[in-house]
Amino acid sequence: MKITLFGATGGTGGQVIRQACDAGHEVTAVVRDPARLTESHPHLTVLQADVMDPAAIGSAIDGRDAVVSALGSRDGRVPTTVCTDSTLSIIKAMHTEGVRRLVVVSAGTLTTNGDGPLTRLILKPMLGKVLKHTIADKRRMEDVIRASDLEWTIVRPPMLTNGPRTAAYRSAVDRNVRGGMRISRADLADCILRCLVNHDPINAAISLGN
Repeated sequence: MKITLFGATGGTGGQVIRQACDAGHEVTAVVRDPARLTESHPHLTVLQADVMDPAAIGSAIDGRDAVVSALGSRDGRVPTTVCTDSTLSIIKAMHTEGVRRLVVVSAGTLTTNGDGPLTRLILKPMLGKVLKHTIADKRRMEDVIRASDLEWTIVRPPMLTNGPRTAAYRSAVDRNVRGGMRISRADLADCILRCLVNHDPINAAISLGN
């Protein structure tokens, strides 16, 4: 596949690059500062552009099979619209270039559906207070995605770690994985690529857990 990746300089983005390129996919990483991208591979192309400018990212999306966004705010304690605004720009560029497949990383904190009592009644309310700005931004982002006419998948991981790729994680569609408190960025990337290769689930959110 030919994949356009936003958020390539983050931990999840780096894993997507490694795993996708090693599997033979062609990845175009759109970054604001190429110096921050430490990954290199014969199947990797780096394009410097502002994700908030649909015209600037159009050439990175044109002719690709799918777009992946692993963008997020670096400080969850302050108000942010980075996920919402970047997604609006990406969707506009996708419409212009005629690309329809979109996979976006969100967060398991957005819902308590499927969670056990401890998580639903204690842990999630606590996280909701600490991460209220990030959660609000990702919730608006998901609303934007759901309102689009694209073939989208929202991936909702729990707390992310730097553990290895195991491919032994659990997943659930449109509900959280009960007891799934954490997952490695490597396994999150594994799930993203499976969603792309299998073209499933479409127009649904998939949650993960260890």
